[in-house]
Amino acid sequence: MLVHLPLDSDHVFTQLAITSHKSPCMLVPPQQSLIHITFHRKREHKTNMPSSKSMLLFMCFVFGSLMQSMKAQDPSKLTLDYYTKTCPHAQQIVRTEMECFVRAEPRNAAIMLRLHFHDCFVQGCDGSVLLDDTATLIGEKQAEQNVNSLKGFDLVDKIKEKLEAECPGVVTCADLLAIAARDAVELVGGPYWDVPVGRLDSKAASLDLANTDIPTAQQGLLTLISKFWAKGLSATDMVALVGSHTIGFARCANYRDRIYGDFEQTSKYNPSSETYLSKVKETCPLDGGDDNISAMDYATPAAFDNAFYEQLIKGEGLLNSDQEMWSSVVSSQTADLVNKYWADPGLFFKQFSDSMVKMGNITNPEGGEVRKNCRFVNT
Repeated sequence: MLVHLPLDSDHVFTQLAITSHKSPCMLVPPQQSLIHITFHRKREHKTNMPSSKSMLLFMCFVFGSLMQSMKAQDPSKLTLDYYTKTCPHAQQIVRTEMECFVRAEPRNAAIMLRLHFHDCFVQGCDGSVLLDDTATLIGEKQAEQNVNSLKGFDLVDKIKEKLEAECPGVVTCADLLAIAARDAVELVGGPYWDVPVGRLDSKAASLDLANTDIPTAQQGLLTLISKFWAKGLSATDMVALVGSHTIGFARCANYRDRIYGDFEQTSKYNPSSETYLSKVKETCPLDGGDDNISAMDYATPAAFDNAFYEQLIKGEGLLNSDQEMWSSVVSSQTADLVNKYWADPGLFFKQFSDSMVKMGNITNPEGGEVRKNCRFVNT
């Protein structure tokens, strides 16, 4: 069942019922949010088409990756009632903390959602993204797509502390992330979905996989589609999941080439687009300011809605990879989905919910444990 909350962010936050579970609501200072999943309809100024050889290689890679990924998924282990007897208040504890975090700083919603995504794309949804480097373990926090941008680890620590106080050694960090991501979306106006739980926390991380498997802002559409297929996620899932950029912010370093490159061609020099472009360039100069951030949805940056897709249709996508879903020469399927999700917010919410559950079902086949501290494996 989908629950559509008000899209006006001020109304959303004033209506939050902050209820404490054995503790007062602890407000969290603002954090920098950097959600950016990347992707690539036909750029009207482009005429080149991909070669038949490249398409053949792509299809071979896609189907090979799909078969491999299907072996790694076993969603049958996940259930909705996994903690009913062992920690019946687990989801309410997570919810209460997320209400505090999002009320203190709306961008914390994007932060938590991005953590879950980056977790699931490396070894499955196993909490590996949360592990700190130690003398015997190299974590994923220094990966190219994580270093200096992935935030929210202190938020996870606070939630885990409350869960351990209520039910020691029961709720995994991987499940914590999945539940918190759902709550984050709903608290800023997005849909609600039931989260299957029962994941285990990994005893290892993979810096190499984090560097190769997580999508980047510089990759093309075919590469991005193949990365999602390798995780058992379709192009439909991809376009829906990238809709999370509606509450995301991007670093200047990731969109500088776009705004000083073909932005005006895709937006057709529209006067309103030129005004937006000028403002973004003030934030992101040609030289310096790599860590300056801009909202990927300038219309409603604090509300989870479908306005992001309208920007793509207008040719105003901040990231090149996002705009390519509408403008690439090979994007007929993704452009059709962009159109549908912009025309029907209910359809977008439904598909986003389904795709989040599907992504959350990617589990680590190696098994694991219930970490006492999300930053370290148990000793």
